[in-house]
Amino acid sequence: MNPHAKLIMLVSLILGTTIAISSNHWAMIWTGLEINTLAIIPMISKSHHPRAIEATIKYFLIQATASTTILFSSMINAWTTGQWDISQLTNTTSCLLLTTAIAMKLGLVPFHFWFPEVLQGSPLITALLLSTVMKFPPISILILTSHSLNPYLLTLMAVASAALGGWMGLNQTQIRKILAFSSISHLGWMTIILMYAPKLTLLTFLLYILLTTTIFLTLNTSNITNLATLMPSWSKTPMLNATLMLTLLSLAGLPPLIGFLPKWLIIQELTKQEMTTTATIISILSLLGLFFYLRLTYYSTITLPPNPTNHVKHWYINKSTNPLIPILTSLSILLLPLSPAILGTI
Repeated sequence: MNPHAKLIMLVSLILGTTIAISSNHWAMIWTGLEINTLAIIPMISKSHHPRAIEATIKYFLIQATASTTILFSSMINAWTTGQWDISQLTNTTSCLLLTTAIAMKLGLVPFHFWFPEVLQGSPLITALLLSTVMKFPPISILILTSHSLNPYLLTLMAVASAALGGWMGLNQTQIRKILAFSSISHLGWMTIILMYAPKLTLLTFLLYILLTTTIFLTLNTSNITNLATLMPSWSKTPMLNATLMLTLLSLAGLPPLIGFLPKWLIIQELTKQEMTTTATIISILSLLGLFFYLRLTYYSTITLPPNPTNHVKHWYINKSTNPLIPILTSLSILLLPLSPAILGTI
């Protein structure tokens, strides 16, 4: 991609995100979301591979449908209340339509079907943007309108997302699809606590961004896209693979890594809200995700692939390590002792 075009896309992405998360008027929020969508589409399709073109079309259709639904929801609410303010969402139909539209944009169950396919058809850095930056405006809208949404519907979607994200990731061999189902599972954790502690949802999302960014940058440096190329990479970049293993365990939520903090706090808050059954169910469902995280960590630390020797070997290209990787990895692994200071800021 032309450097000037890439710069325009990145500036538009930042601009659209800023407009969407800082506006109170529904029309401005819709404008920010549309700028975001139009900025990321050329980045998905830049390889001109048929899979990338398919991912671009799927992404555009889903995002256009979700944006139209948001606009329709805000118009119904303005028609009945006379208000375009995001905090004045009182119409029941508008709340239902908004929940549906945000679930489409985020990839929550039952609107999850597009996300793994789009991530699989995108380059690793674009997949990182789709998993992190593109989810920030919808999460912000959910937090700002959380007082108006139906708690039972959100809880049902959250539990279903945690279940499907863990279950569907079990039989995947493509790492981008595994991380897509991991994202769906984490979104379930963020959504289930949204009604009771919105700041905890934001904290969970920020820590998810930290961990996912570390993993995607590491995979991009090693040029790893599936389990077959992950297995023999230990002999090429042992230190990078060791840190990748620890970051994956942190994303799984194992103590004493920082990924344990949001799950611990969410279970504690659900218990305080007398939702012990829900907390137990979502904790058990997280064990499904733990299985494929452990499988990834195992594959990243063995030295030889358990395959016959007559298969095609992966060609490794010596890439310079991104200077952000050591910093992000250190934060992903060692940040838990600072949790009192983190909790003091929310």
